[in-house]
Amino acid sequence: MIIVPEREIADLMTRAAAFDAVEKVFAAMASMGAYNFPVVREAIGHEDALYGFKGGFDQAGKILGLKAGGYWPHNLQKRGEINHQSTVFLFDPDTGKARAMVGGNLLTALRTAAASSVSIRHLARPDSKVIGMIGAGHQATFQLRAALEQRAFEKVIGWNYHPDMLPNIAKVAEEAGLPFEPVTLAQMGHEADVIISITSAFAPSLMDAHVGSGLHIACMGTDTKGKQEVEAALLARATVFTDEVAQSISIGEAQHAVGQGLMTERDVHQLGAVINKTHPGRTSDDQLTIFDGTGVGLQDLAVASAVVDLAVEQGIAIEVDF
Repeated sequence: MIIVPEREIADLMTRAAAFDAVEKVFAAMASMGAYNFPVVREAIGHEDALYGFKGGFDQAGKILGLKAGGYWPHNLQKRGEINHQSTVFLFDPDTGKARAMVGGNLLTALRTAAASSVSIRHLARPDSKVIGMIGAGHQATFQLRAALEQRAFEKVIGWNYHPDMLPNIAKVAEEAGLPFEPVTLAQMGHEADVIISITSAFAPSLMDAHVGSGLHIACMGTDTKGKQEVEAALLARATVFTDEVAQSISIGEAQHAVGQGLMTERDVHQLGAVINKTHPGRTSDDQLTIFDGTGVGLQDLAVASAVVDLAVEQGIAIEVDF
């Protein structure tokens, strides 16, 4: 079995490689060449933690496995560790034998950012100039860096529940040579061309009344029953895309709009279908599009498999008998 420790990931996986892996797996899902297993996600009753498993099988790429991990909300304050912790396990689909164990923390951040940037590549207006960020935590910096590579953005605007964290994304904007401005949510909804929301909220912050037309919104924080970042009515008037329809309507942002009868499962489309050109995606400049990024196991497996291949090529993989 091959082990790729967390400490090696930063030198192996680039944003471009993560984008390519996630885009390909979304396309495979839409063409029925890959599928995700049902998600297990539970509050364990210890340290307020959420723990679970996401897995799947990419038949085209012959990638089988799962990611185990979750969210420990007190890690940073108590231990100086990031709150999201995970490990990816890969198996040989021909024999069932364990193939690899891969550190999943940075990979999770990179694949989540890649998913929203894939949605921007395929759904945002080509002339998008202003990008808005809702959320300014650890993951938000990854989201912004990846998104800035998808359009010729000229300005970054931001809002956060805790404004003292906004310098995190202001620094990323500065690194890219772009101005940054803190704004209200109403300002963001009418000034931004693209919005990424990446929070752990259980109540919506971005409301239907905040948002004009022509935007693309990537909702990246809702991955558990009860979580919600945007008002359900906003999804009801948008064209909604997702990574996995079943997850979108059960644990993703669409769970609320579907639960309130504002839309049905048929109103949620796979982003992979746009990539495969079996869905037209955006059809006009004034169309409102939303990507409900719930986070699927196949994303983790795709980037982890790429890392294993790179680690072997570069001679830094750790091989053990198992």
